[in-house]
Amino acid sequence: MSQNSTKLDKPGQVADAITGNWVDNLAPIKLRPYLRLSRADRPIGTWLLLIPCWWGLLIGILEDEKASASDFWLFISCSIGAFLMRGAGCTWNDILDRKIDGAVERTRSRPLPSGQVTLIQAIIWMIVQVGLASIILLSYNLNAIILGLSSLFLVAIYPLAKRFTWWPQIFLGLAFNWGILLLFVAHIGSLNWPILALYASGIFWTLFYDTIYAYQDRQDDLLVGVKSTAILFGENAKKWLVIFVLFCVFFMAVSIFVITQERTPLSKFVSSFGVLGFSTHLFFQLKRFDAKNSHVLLILFRSNRNAGLVFAIFLFLAIWV
Repeated sequence: MSQNSTKLDKPGQVADAITGNWVDNLAPIKLRPYLRLSRADRPIGTWLLLIPCWWGLLIGILEDEKASASDFWLFISCSIGAFLMRGAGCTWNDILDRKIDGAVERTRSRPLPSGQVTLIQAIIWMIVQVGLASIILLSYNLNAIILGLSSLFLVAIYPLAKRFTWWPQIFLGLAFNWGILLLFVAHIGSLNWPILALYASGIFWTLFYDTIYAYQDRQDDLLVGVKSTAILFGENAKKWLVIFVLFCVFFMAVSIFVITQERTPLSKFVSSFGVLGFSTHLFFQLKRFDAKNSHVLLILFRSNRNAGLVFAIFLFLAIWV
């Protein structure tokens, strides 16, 4: 994947933006600060919010063995919704963290602490994004609409979590994997315990990748007084990361085993191979993990897009065999 910029060669460019990203190079100049506020120049967060949505939809199709034209709309609409809600969540996060971000080397170039946008402009931008996402949500069934609206509490509380708990990654996991439940219900109409098992798997996956991410900011977080699993674990990072991977894979395997009970042997094999491919990717990340190398940490964090897509691709294939 592309590496983060080490030189800010575009006006207003954020320090950890993807090199050559479309926001800094192609977007209208007046819109760029707002897109940076939404992290559109750092798309990995959108991927990590979107991929669980695809998991939930594909698992739903696997379970009832029916796909329809409406599922194509669910696939496209959740992609747009993930972009909007990730942007709204990041905007809310930056509103709350504007003073903290100004004290951290990696984040002080963000639009609010750097003065590219005002607080009022950021609030308006957040409302616009939530409003557009709500229009999409209203096209789903009633249970999915209720489920989608209930996620706003998690979105609101996550940026505050690092102020009162060493485990803010749990709140991120609850929010970022809500799409598993939402898209499953949008397709099926209700929840069941195998999809809750996959939701638990997603939470442990988030604990894994966001702990890796948090080690980049460990020293700065200590200085400004916010909490994270990276600070809590200290030198014991790998032990905890292994635990997260094991629980993640266990719950994923249980979910797939139950969901595919009525599927063909080949479908069971293909979906199980997806679990194997996903878990193999995480263990390769563990092998490369270096808590003191920010460059490697960022590469590993971003590589979770590929890990999640591996599982999604095999779920898609399992539907057709």
